[in-house]
Amino acid sequence: MAGPLSGRHALVTGGSRGIGRAIAASLTQAGAQVVVLGRDTAALESVVAAGEAQGFALADVSDPAAIQAAVARLEHPVDLLVANAGSAVSKPFARTDSADFSAMLAVNLMGVVNAVQAVLPGMTERGFGRIVAVASTAGLKGYPYVTAYCSAKHAVVGLVRSLALEIARTGVTINAVCPGYTDTDMVASSLDRIVEKTGRTRDAALAELTKSNPQGRLVQPAEVADAVTWMCGAGAGSITGQAIAVAGGEV
Repeated sequence: MAGPLSGRHALVTGGSRGIGRAIAASLTQAGAQVVVLGRDTAALESVVAAGEAQGFALADVSDPAAIQAAVARLEHPVDLLVANAGSAVSKPFARTDSADFSAMLAVNLMGVVNAVQAVLPGMTERGFGRIVAVASTAGLKGYPYVTAYCSAKHAVVGLVRSLALEIARTGVTINAVCPGYTDTDMVASSLDRIVEKTGRTRDAALAELTKSNPQGRLVQPAEVADAVTWMCGAGAGSITGQAIAVAGGEV
């Protein structure tokens, strides 16, 4: 498909659902050849079957050897990396143990690190690359009951800002996109937990989540995907080391 990203090859981690799937579809629409990476074969196959990606790869982003092997098996070098895979745990700090912190760091931080380390040498050798980490407004501010998640997402933003300075002269950019509460399966699960634990109606639970967004709504995955697609384009060559909030003015 002709488009501004025609001829580019993209890898989207956590690309089988939610924001990752929307990003894959947007990059495909812009002309890129997209491979989605994840752990659920059936879910990944559904993305390809829908024409939202052209291939898929299986790997756990927290396993550096698995990511390296998956990238090595790709037919084409990666020009565009979107490190989207992530997970969240919600608990009061007093009940958040070291295993929770380790799990959040393993997926949300090291998942980005592992993916970047797998593709960056090739990008710098070719003199071009676009890397976008999907962080969160939780990487820019605090939220109660998600200290481990916030810590990991803050670390992602720090990684982006630091690495951007190291690679500024290589032709490779790295940025973070920071969505607020977005209409995804993860947020739907959060709503389920709020309803279960508090007895509130689902509408009341949704109002609680969206009250921090001045627009009073959930962000749509396609809105995040549009920002990512722009950051992957030629016109964003001077945009690097940034953490761009897609959050209705929350940050």
